[in-house]
Amino acid sequence: MRSRFEELGARRSLCAAMVSQLIASAISIPFGFFFHCFRSPEYPRTTAVLGRLALFVSSLLSSLNRDTSPPSRLLKNSSNFSYKGRVFGKKETGGQEEFWIETRRLPKLSAGRFFQRVEEVLAEVGFGEQVHRLCRPAYSQRADGRPGIDPVVYFKMLIVGFFENLPSERAIAARCEDSLAVRAFLGYGLEEATPDHSSLSVIRRRLPAETYQAVFELILKALKDCGLLKGRYIGIDSSVIEANASLKSLAERNTEEAYWDYVKKLAQAAGIDPEDDQAVRQFDRKRPGKKLSNEQFKNRHDPDAKISRHKGKTDLIYKPEHSVDMESGAIVQAQLVAADQSDSVGLAQRIHSVQESLEGLKPEKRLTAVVADRNYHSLANVCALQQAGLKVVIADGNAHKRLEERLPGPERRALQKARQSLCSKTGRRLMRLRGQQIERSFAHILDCGGMRKAALRGQVNLQKRYLFAAACYNLSQLLRKKFGCGTLKMALATTLTRLLHHCLILRALFQQSLPRRSFNFSSLLRLPTDLILVLERL
Repeated sequence: MRSRFEELGARRSLCAAMVSQLIASAISIPFGFFFHCFRSPEYPRTTAVLGRLALFVSSLLSSLNRDTSPPSRLLKNSSNFSYKGRVFGKKETGGQEEFWIETRRLPKLSAGRFFQRVEEVLAEVGFGEQVHRLCRPAYSQRADGRPGIDPVVYFKMLIVGFFENLPSERAIAARCEDSLAVRAFLGYGLEEATPDHSSLSVIRRRLPAETYQAVFELILKALKDCGLLKGRYIGIDSSVIEANASLKSLAERNTEEAYWDYVKKLAQAAGIDPEDDQAVRQFDRKRPGKKLSNEQFKNRHDPDAKISRHKGKTDLIYKPEHSVDMESGAIVQAQLVAADQSDSVGLAQRIHSVQESLEGLKPEKRLTAVVADRNYHSLANVCALQQAGLKVVIADGNAHKRLEERLPGPERRALQKARQSLCSKTGRRLMRLRGQQIERSFAHILDCGGMRKAALRGQVNLQKRYLFAAACYNLSQLLRKKFGCGTLKMALATTLTRLLHHCLILRALFQQSLPRRSFNFSSLLRLPTDLILVLERL
């Protein structure tokens, strides 16, 4: 005997089917009559389109009329409750699974549209062949044993981590395991196990830093071939990465003594009970001459991390530095510099290495100007860069304190020439581009690429990961040049805009296919004027 819920469900399904058929007939019959009266040659094609539209409307109404409300909690005997032919009861676990599964029942693997475009760009660059050539010396050539993980898969997993803002290798491995689109991008089926995070760590340690630099130069060469690398004006700036270490784990460099043991000895010498933690902390907070210097202390878990004060907070950090092409925004060089030194230390040597990299890619073009903020300004840097034939566009933060009349003639002329370059029309334009191009690269890599807080320890490991993140940023520049969207978030945001543009194009094509009679039938299909204006602005 059918229950009352089954009867209600059957009645709703019957009503939805009847309404959908009525609407389909209401759409198809007037259009068919109209085209039959005018004997339009487009009648067969138009009726086919209208038939598909009627099917879509009927399926939409069926899905909307489907009752998805959960069963009532007032029913005590849930095992006998029947709703739309289904019996809801307690799910039994631990039963025997199916032995054979048909292939057609498995979900289809298909990479998302964005990762398909990434795959197209990598294929055009020849990424797979070049990576195999670069990584072959790091793998054993013996035929016996378990075959290693493809290095192309490893770098693709890092690409996924960059575009999806995944900070650690564990998060990357977990994402690649549970995403069907990422599995298709990596080339793994449902029955295959993706690489574990420990395998990523092994491959990272196995590949030398020169391999990562070669992959970075491979993407940079692709930018040059597409005209996205000019190489005339270079901007340089640095930012901060939080180290994966804590100030609580500091130790004295010479004696390896823990920081709080060192403070307790000072408190005991000052007449304070070392067992009273609150008194010791208050003493450490107010003791004279307190200074956490990198010469005296280090972190026992990450000795390469440096103690620094940034934005009113003392922490262990790394300092990445970008050398960016000011005309295109491409990163020419990315490296981790000493966080306990000033930005101006060794600027001339770093600019010289950037110039060598550009000459290797474009021998006919040379660097003409260097742009940086006031932290990079020093008298020695200005003189060295001008002697190399470069225009210096760097603000002088100590101009009001410097007594130029006491300087020698060559240094005084170098400062005056740098001031003229800064105040010129080209200098002002480059200073505006500095905030636009350089800060954008840091925002994409650090805040949107999972690199703001380091998940790795050691400068060598972090340098490898950061250099490939810079290569992914250059890859996003290439994607934006070819397809109009360079990041996954931008691709998702532009999907709706493209859909609305396609609707406008279909509307225009449909209006052109209608016969031109005295009765303007196409006016019935026009969109509101305000909506059309909004779509055209998009």
